[in-house]
Amino acid sequence: MGYPGKKRKSYDTPKHPWQAARMASELELVKKYGLRNKKELWKAQSVLRRYRADARRLLAESAESELTGHSKTEADQILARLIRYSMLSTDSNVDDILGLQTNSILERRLQTQVHRLGLARSPAQARQFITHGHIAIDGKRVTVPSMLISKEEEMLIDYYGNSPLTNETHPERPAQVASNVAGA
Repeated sequence: MGYPGKKRKSYDTPKHPWQAARMASELELVKKYGLRNKKELWKAQSVLRRYRADARRLLAESAESELTGHSKTEADQILARLIRYSMLSTDSNVDDILGLQTNSILERRLQTQVHRLGLARSPAQARQFITHGHIAIDGKRVTVPSMLISKEEEMLIDYYGNSPLTNETHPERPAQVASNVAGA
């Protein structure tokens, strides 16, 4: 097994390093979501790959007989997690996990949510605000742009209390946030 404190890769790299079509689609996703590098994309793809592998295994077990015991609870836990992060709808089943795309994981990242909520002008600026400690969830500072955000946490994202960005006249603050706060 090895030493538990040892760092291990949490992602798999592509099997073929130079495929033009794959590289172009990866670059498009990296630009769209403001990722730092392709490693972040590969991490999201690996997370999705693990969910799909679990779903295929559970579907194979359910083909033999109805899911019971540990398999049933595992399927329920996976579905509950994906529903909590709003990657799946509440009436989804294990089959729906196979239809997920990498975009669904990338959409739930804190960096993307900060940009979508209008707290930053671009995904790159959202990443900068997060790493510099200007963003908080429920009043607690968060500095990890890749953190997955649940639907409940999404409503609690705001500027950190001591951040200079809380001032409506700050030059880096997006205009629509300043007008929304002024109108409230």
